[in-house]
Formats: sequence, C-alpha cells, structure tokens
Amino acid sequence: MRNRVARGFIALSTVLALLVALPAPTATADTIHLGDGVCSMYANSSGFGAYCSAGQTGWGDSPPSWRAKLAGKPFIPCRDFPVPNGIELAAPPAGKEWVLRLTIVDYELDSNYGGDDAHLERAIVPVSREERRQCLPESYMDEFWTYFDEAYPDPVLLVKPTYTPRVNVPAYFALAPETSYVLKNYGPVDARDFANYRPGTRLTMRAMVTRIRVDPGDGTPAFDCLEGMLPLGSDGYDEAQDPFNQLSGCSHVYKRSSAKQPDGMYTVKLTIHWQVDYWRGPDALQDWTTVGEADVHAVQRLPVQEVQGIGG
Repeated sequence: MRNRVARGFIALSTVLALLVALPAPTATADTIHLGDGVCSMYANSSGFGAYCSAGQTGWGDSPPSWRAKLAGKPFIPCRDFPVPNGIELAAPPAGKEWVLRLTIVDYELDSNYGGDDAHLERAIVPVSREERRQCLPESYMDEFWTYFDEAYPDPVLLVKPTYTPRVNVPAYFALAPETSYVLKNYGPVDARDFANYRPGTRLTMRAMVTRIRVDPGDGTPAFDCLEGMLPLGSDGYDEAQDPFNQLSGCSHVYKRSSAKQPDGMYTVKLTIHWQVDYWRGPDALQDWTTVGEADVHAVQRLPVQEVQGIGG
C-alpha cells in the first residue's frame, strides 16, 4: 500500500488529519491490442489501471465473486502498517502501540470487485497485541488488497506559509506533488501477464490532478484551483515572497480562528479531479489519449490561529 507522507504534513495529537472515501462507480473502460496481447484499461474514482493478457480480456463474462475466491475462508477487512514518518503522536496508552490501520468498508462479497461502494478508510489508532490479531495479513487476502493498490496516491494537502494558518493572512493550498501524478508502464517492462508480446511495444498510463475544489470549512463558498497549471514538482508557493505577494491563486483568508470549532480545527473538504490518459509504443512521441476522469473526495482538519503580537 502507499503510505507516503509529504514534507511538512503533521498530524495533530491523536488522530490522522486526513480521511479519504473513494466510492467506485462503474469504470470507464477502453480495450486496445498491445503486440499479441489485449489490454482492458479502466479509470474510476477508486483508481486506474490495465488488465493485459494474451488475446483475452480477463475472466470474460463470468469473473468469480469475492465470496467464491474466499472458498469458505473468512474475509479480513483490515491491515495494520507502521505510522508514516512525519506524523507526531502522543505516547500511546499502556500496553498499546500506534499503527496506521487500513480497513475495507462497504464491500459486497457477492461482487467480483467488491461492489460500487467498496473503499478504504484510514486511521491511526492505538492497538494492543490482541487487537492486532484482528487484522492478521493472511496471504490468501492479498488479492483483495491488490484492487486497492491501484488507487490514486493518498492525497496530502500542503498549506503554506505554515501548516497552521493565521487569521487575516492568506493560506495557500496545494497537493503534495508526489500525490498528484502517477505513471504506470505495461508491456515488455512488466510482461508477466503476456504469453507473447511484440518487442518494443509498451502501454503507458498516467493519472494527474487537473483541478481541486477547496471548501475551507468556515462557511464561505468553495473555490477551484487548477493544479494542472503547476509544473511537476512544484507546490505553487514561492518561499522567497511573502504571503501577500504570490502568483498562486489557490488561497483563502480566514477571518476567525478555529478555536470554537470541534477539536479546535476547521474541516476542509477537498474534491480532487483526476484525468487518466494512455499511450502505446516504444516511446512517448505520440499524443496521449484520455481513458476517463474521476473525482476523489478527502477531508482535512485544519487549525487556524490568531496572529500573536510581541509579548503575548
């Protein structure tokens, strides 16, 4: 699973600040021939990818359901991972340790892909040794998690100039660059699914964020930011300039602190718009072709403080 956390992302005290829900409507599909194989591509709000085989497209009209794949074994919907670097937490309760727990929720065992509502929930929680046994990583469960391995990177919202914005000072928003672009290659580089393939033939898929909508959580209207306008590797904020002189238009000025909000933080809602494209061939000299587009929703808890003067 992808558990990367970008620079400057700090969770407060006892909870992971970012919660993600990824409903998965019917995928947008496109089928192409790649050498002697066939690849069926998809893109939806859960992720994107391609299923490639030698002249066949997967299971045809009768893919087995999750229940059939289990063959009577119990479905274990959760897995524990180490807490990512950069997350600061208080000491856990006695006899427990902090883990990043991912849980598959709203799944349907009689579906061959988990159902339209299947998605991951992520939380940092303290668990005992006995509680860890509830989420044992049994090998027969690996294929069910593979479905979610194709998901987009966990969105990480960067807030500049400081993670904790100040009242009446513009706060600039951007996704961490490594969470807004994905590139995948299929073909000779990763030819396990092919009985035969034409040398030099390759399918490359990319997903990139072209727009995010930010609801700042203070009762003011949501606004759009064109992430696709930023160069790759940039978060859009010029550290050499002050907050009142930035080229980025993805900003918001909070007029009140978040002291009276639940947990002392505003709830910022994000709608992240992904576009998925592909090209095929030995190089990328041809135009990209769009497979589909999808929205991913996320929630960020954000503290906002009053500006403190000298002496208090």
